[in-house]
Amino acid sequence: MKKPNVLNNIRIVLSHTSHPGNIGAAARAMKTMGLERLYLVNPKAFPDPVADARAAGAADVLENARVCATLDEALAGTVLAVAVTARRRDLSHEMLSAHQAASRMLEFAVQEGEVALLFGTEMSGLSNAELDKCQLLATIPANPEFTSLNLASAVQILAYELRMALLNRASLGVTETPAAKAMEAASFEDVERFYQHLERTMIDTGFLDPACPGRLMQRLRRLFARARPEKEEVSILRGILTSVEKFTNK
Repeated sequence: MKKPNVLNNIRIVLSHTSHPGNIGAAARAMKTMGLERLYLVNPKAFPDPVADARAAGAADVLENARVCATLDEALAGTVLAVAVTARRRDLSHEMLSAHQAASRMLEFAVQEGEVALLFGTEMSGLSNAELDKCQLLATIPANPEFTSLNLASAVQILAYELRMALLNRASLGVTETPAAKAMEAASFEDVERFYQHLERTMIDTGFLDPACPGRLMQRLRRLFARARPEKEEVSILRGILTSVEKFTNK
């Protein structure tokens, strides 16, 4: 019986890729390190013969790629989303090096469920709104005087780090069999529904002015990203919000 590949729990997500050649090159970078699951959020051109040519042997990765209309669709079902960015931003989530992030992702992929690794556009990277959908940031410690990396090169580096993290676990004799968990991890959808519920309740109670929201939700997203509430804990939080709604509606 074939042993399950934990790397199949990791999906590479490319958001709004402008050049199809970068999609093909990213697919090739993935396959060389044993990654197969590619998600594309609103690519400018795909499928495309240029992508096929640059894939050079990784046509199967392109053929099985999933094209998504929104980032929410691409992250659906994941329990951890890691955004790759070159710089720390205001109110950013915890930032790890590519090496550290790979170990963290693999741990979640083994013990919790599906993990997403998110890359932004070639020119501007990821928007703040896209970063808010993630729980961790990963950065490649490049030359600070020249941090610009080709998209496929960035994918190759993170894919390499993931493979090395997997090989390191194997060398230490760490099993890939999930340990028994006290609670189920909250999915991306669970957490997003909680944020929507929280924002709605804060508006209804007057705590949040939708005309002048400031950065309240961004701060709260950062807070709960650090806390990493489990599925049952998210249900408890939403139960509290429902109780508040019932009280204010009396």
